[in-house]
Amino acid sequence: MNSPYFLPRDLHPAAWWVWALGLATAASRTTNPWLLGLILVVACQVVVARRSDAPWAMSFRLYLYLGGLVIVLRVLFRFIFSGSGGPTVLISLPEIPLPDFAAGINLFGDISAESLLGGFYDGLRLATILICLGAANALANPKRLLKSMPPALYEIATAIVVAITVFPQLADSIVRVNRARKLRGVSGKKRHVLKAIVIPVLEDALDRSMSLAASMDSRGYGRTGNATARARLLTGALMIAGLVGVCVGTYASLDATTPRYLATPVLMVGTLVALVGFVLAGRRVQRTRYRPDTWQFAEIVTALAGLACAFVLLSGFGFNDAVLFPSLATAFWPELSLIPVTGVLCGVLPAFVTPAPAHTQVDRDDEHRKAASS
Repeated sequence: MNSPYFLPRDLHPAAWWVWALGLATAASRTTNPWLLGLILVVACQVVVARRSDAPWAMSFRLYLYLGGLVIVLRVLFRFIFSGSGGPTVLISLPEIPLPDFAAGINLFGDISAESLLGGFYDGLRLATILICLGAANALANPKRLLKSMPPALYEIATAIVVAITVFPQLADSIVRVNRARKLRGVSGKKRHVLKAIVIPVLEDALDRSMSLAASMDSRGYGRTGNATARARLLTGALMIAGLVGVCVGTYASLDATTPRYLATPVLMVGTLVALVGFVLAGRRVQRTRYRPDTWQFAEIVTALAGLACAFVLLSGFGFNDAVLFPSLATAFWPELSLIPVTGVLCGVLPAFVTPAPAHTQVDRDDEHRKAASS
């Protein structure tokens, strides 16, 4: 452990996002609860092992709560709207008649085990995707991620800053508001908790994100340079067309009913057009970086671990579709295969082969003064 490789340091934030997106892609390709549960365990293990004591690292717990809420809502919707969805009827409720324009929607009626199980599987898949993205937010420094963004994204700097930092700032604001209330001797058991905690937390998180965006804008972040109107129009058109192609190609790749000869070419062409637009837009912005973040062996291993997990479940090599999408009629004990399990377990490698994070040094007295004045 004395090797320089294992010295504590923060990994490149883009490596964590590539890893998390790989896990999220793998989760989107299956409804098997065993595989989804394994992806959740992998994400939680890596977060516990490699998150720092920075404020944004606390946001992962919020994503866990959000994932649990998603599962509950999906099952509840199936309970209310699905009606009879299988032969195993658990509860028979009176069906409420609906107007003709709502034909095909059953309100209550016979609630089957298959319908509730399908809602649970769909909710678990969506919750897993959200938690994987929450893992990236907990592990990646949002400010360093913004510094590493390509120059082509500078023109939408304010929106990017707010979108990326508002949730990590939310976790930090919860700590600060609770600390301020404790310093004032305010008990947490009050009826006006919405006004005393939730509103100040949301306001503080949004204000801090907007302040960061304003400070970056005042330093020239987002300047358009000396490009002509025609060049800006061409660059914008290429980027929009490329991103639309990437979205359509990605959806077609994930949708098993779409012809393969249509999905792959659209994705490749869209990616190529988007890259051309990014390069042309990046030429208009010239900037220098203080201590630029570099990719080392640990970053490469982290990114490849997430991509390997996605590749195994996307390829489907060595196992059939029944493993990824178990039938609800026989899914009370879904089938499992060694190959997808091994692919998912590749995602846990960053917890063991990457250096520990550098501990964030925080001035506690300054934090207390900020909390007391908020």
